[in-house]
Parts: sequence; C-alpha cells; structure tokens
Amino acid sequence: MRKPSSCSEGKIIEKQVKMMNEKHSDMNLSSSLEENINIFKTLFTDDDTIVTRHIQNSHDPDLDFFIFYCDGLVNSIVINENIIKPLILTKSLKKDELIIDTLLHQVLLVNEIEKTNSIQKIIESVTYGDTILMTEGSAEALILNTKSFELRAISEPNTEKALSGPREGFCEALLINLSLIRRKLRTNELKMKFYNIGRKTHTQLGICYIESIVNKKILAELYKRLDKIDIDGILDANYITELVRDSALSPFRTTGYTERPDVVVGKLLEGRIAIFVDGTPVVLTIPYLFIENFQSNEDYYLNYYYTSFSRMLRILAFFLTITVPAFYIAILAFHREMLPTPLLINIAQERHIVPLPATLEAFTMLLVFEILRETGIRMPSNVGQALSIVGALVIGQAAVEAKLVASAMIIVVATTAITSLLVPKLNSPILFIRIFLLAISSMFGIFGFMLGLGILMTHILNLHSFGISQITPTGKLQYQEVKDIFIRAPWWQMRERPRLITKNNTRMK
Repeated sequence: MRKPSSCSEGKIIEKQVKMMNEKHSDMNLSSSLEENINIFKTLFTDDDTIVTRHIQNSHDPDLDFFIFYCDGLVNSIVINENIIKPLILTKSLKKDELIIDTLLHQVLLVNEIEKTNSIQKIIESVTYGDTILMTEGSAEALILNTKSFELRAISEPNTEKALSGPREGFCEALLINLSLIRRKLRTNELKMKFYNIGRKTHTQLGICYIESIVNKKILAELYKRLDKIDIDGILDANYITELVRDSALSPFRTTGYTERPDVVVGKLLEGRIAIFVDGTPVVLTIPYLFIENFQSNEDYYLNYYYTSFSRMLRILAFFLTITVPAFYIAILAFHREMLPTPLLINIAQERHIVPLPATLEAFTMLLVFEILRETGIRMPSNVGQALSIVGALVIGQAAVEAKLVASAMIIVVATTAITSLLVPKLNSPILFIRIFLLAISSMFGIFGFMLGLGILMTHILNLHSFGISQITPTGKLQYQEVKDIFIRAPWWQMRERPRLITKNNTRMK
C-alpha cells in the first residue's frame, strides 16, 4: 500500500522540479530564508553533490545563515576558515536589513564577492564552484569565490611543437589561459571581456583584443554573430567556429586556431581578436587570412632566409598534394603523347598486367592511405606512427608485387602523402580538393584539370573572414602588404600591420 503513495509523491516532486526549471530564469529571491532554501532544494533534487549547511552565530543564536556549494568544485579550506569561522565567531553582527552589506564589507574573508537576488545567477555560480550565502530577512544572497578544481598543467602542445621559442601552451581553464596572455602583454590597452553562451552549459567565452589596434567594425560584427547563437551547450571552440564562420559550406577555415600563447599574442599585435572558450585549450583568432595556413610559429624565431624558404616549400607542397594524382591521371588517360617515349613504354609495360583502370587505382590507393593515416591518429602515439609507416611500406610493396597497382601509382600516392604532411592546417580541405580534381580530371583530361584549378582559385579568392578578404586584405600588392606572405621579411622591414585588419597600422617607426 505504501508503494503507490511513494510513486505518486515522486511524480509530484518531478512535476514541481519541472515547473521550477521552466520559470527559475525570471525568479528572484524572497526575504524568507526558509522559502529560499525550499526553492533550491527543489531545483537541485536528486543531486548529491550539493552540500548544504545551517550556521548560527555563537554570540547571537537568532542570526541564522545558510550556505550551499557543489562538492568537488570548491576549496574546503577557504569555506571553513574564511566563511564559516567568521560567521560563527564575529561578535558585532546585528540582525537588520543591512546585514548582507555588513557581511560583504566587514566579515567575510574572500577575495571576490558578488551580491545578487537572481536565482538563475545563483545556479550558474554554484555549479561553477562558488559558494552561496543566504540569511533570514534579506532578499539578496552573496556569491563567494571558492573555486578549486583539478586542472591540467601548462605544457607544450603536442600538435604545435617548436624547435625554437616558448614551450608553454594553453590548458582547459579560461582564467589561466587569459593570464598567459596578460603576462606577455603588460598594457592597459589589452581588453578582456566575458561572454556566456549555451542554455544548459552557460559556457564562458573570453573576447580578447588590444584597444588601440583592433578594428572596431570587426569587433562589432563578432558580437553581432555571437548574439545570434542560441544553442543548448558549447563544449569546444569548434562549436563557435561553425556558428560564426562566413562561408558555411566551404572546406577552408575562416577562423584561426592555436594552443600557443605566443601565437595568440602575435595575432593580437596585428589587430586580430582572440576568442577563448572555457573548457578547451584551443583559442580562435579572427579575422583569418589564407596565408596563415602556411605560416608556422617558428617562422618568427628562426633566421628569415630559412623560414622564407620553408614557407615557399609549404605553398609548393599544397599545390603538389592536390594536383599530382589528378595531373597523372589526366596525362595517362587522355594525353599520353605528352609523355617521353621511354617513360610511356615503361608505364605501359607495367599497366598491361594491372587489372584496375588508372582512375580506380588512384582512388583505391588514396583511400588506403587515408585509412592508414586515420588509424595512426586514433591509435596510441607510440604505436600509431609505427603502424602508419610500416603499414604503408608493407601494403605498397605487397600491392606492387601482387600486380594490383603499378609502381608509378605508388610513387604518385607517396608524393601526395608526404607533401600533405607539410600543411597540417589544410588536411581536411586537401582531402576534398584532391578527390574533386581527380574526378574532374578523369572525365575531361587536362581541360578538366585546368577547369578544376580555376574553380578552386575562384573559390579561394572569394573567401572572406568577418568581411575581410582572405587573399587580398587590402587589394594592393605593396611591399609592406606582402612582406609576410610568400616570404618572411626581417623584422626591421616589417614596419606596418595589414591595413584592413587594424585601425593602427604602424608597428615600428
């Protein structure tokens, strides 16, 4: 007889919680402590991580306080020594309308305290590691900063290792990441503004820029796009990337990303805006230029002759990795007369025993390479690299010996694979571009190959990032505008910043 009663009681509680969750965003605290306690007990029903405690002043038992916090997110020492102990031992406390202000200014020993009457604000704070203090007769509560949760140590990012330069990288804590930037840019012109996105996660974003350098139009456009975001949760920086990007269907990025503080500071000094997302070490930078795909953080720490050569090599590698398979198929399938006779004879001798057409052969080998690459990424690091190298060697050699593919195709695929490693920022676009060029070249030969390149170049020339052209930010080919594009000029010649990115283009006088 008791089970139905218990079941109906559970349904009533569930209904109350649901109704409370629907309207708590517009609710405020009342002056009744008991009523406030019941509200939060209802909102946090079935949550055993929420710790509550009633506290009475030892000199005046009528002074009743209530604190609650989320276990595992707080510093217990701060709560015990700086909150509970003063509340119990302070003699001068009086029960009146100003008791909250007295606690705020004279009693509590916490570095950061905020006064609020918003239930929504209290929920967001307690689930982020703050402690909430309420008392009888006051319709306001105090939000006490007691955050303390385990974080990953600052270390060099695995994806952006450098031979020279700083060895530190971002972690998952927003404030720590911002402090790494503040330590390098010691000026009051560095601005950091917080932004909350996500109906459920309430993820905090940090918008960072230099006031005297940033383009205010780009900043306004960023805020405009962030205001349009209405989503349950933000768990990673890529959420923001896809929600604010310009060309939604383009395979190319329109926002930069990095895990290195020195890279972010360099972008800020050029007038860009950095977007930090709490919970991820990846920081976004806008606007993003296409040439940044070929730039490395080491370019500015090593000799400019060497870095200029390396950058041109990366640009060449990009064109090789997307064009070599398509060009090979176009020549072999439609324009064999363009090959030297000895080379044509050798290729023909190998190909007459290969069962697959050249186009299908190319698609198959490229697919095998992508499978090996993806497997190497997903495997543990000490195993993945060895697996990728050994797998490629074994499969390639076995395929040639079994007469399934020609030796020339192995060379083409190997060239494509090796050159793609030089431009890791373009791995995703390269895959789709390579397939597109290969398909159109297999149908129309050299004409299709040139048509595909024309379509690709037209698309790249039309890419924009927050209103700024990714290829020609100023539309001018002046030396000061191209000094850091195909080459990296010495620092004593880079006197100006890109003009449309910043309102203050003078870097050096």
